[in-house]
Amino acid sequence: MTRPGGDRGTVAVFTSIFALFVLMLAGLLVDGGLTIHARQRAADIAEQAARAAADDIDENYLRRTGKARILASDEPCRRARLLAATYHEVTGPIQCDTSDGQSARVAVRIRVKFQLLSAFGFSDMTMSSTASAHPQEGI
Repeated sequence: MTRPGGDRGTVAVFTSIFALFVLMLAGLLVDGGLTIHARQRAADIAEQAARAAADDIDENYLRRTGKARILASDEPCRRARLLAATYHEVTGPIQCDTSDGQSARVAVRIRVKFQLLSAFGFSDMTMSSTASAHPQEGI
């Protein structure tokens, strides 16, 4: 015997669908925040690595001319890569260019591991950033 106006499971279906949407929204909030943080972190690491490369100046050229320039060797980029490699989030090769002697350009990539959205089939994401620095004289 059925009761008139009785519950036939509609509330259970509504609750399960609503819970799914709440979990997806929580995933967007949490993993979206992680993504924004990763973009800022990538920029920070790239800036630090570029400064490390630009800090390796040619002292003989500086003494002769009074102008600073980056060493014409692999050492500045090695220093930048070494600094960036100490951060565990950095993935892939760290690109570095000091060929003009006036600036160091470094590009890094960071992997973002999703916490909640991975349950819905979203894979990890990669954020990248590029920064440049140049040596200063007379400071």
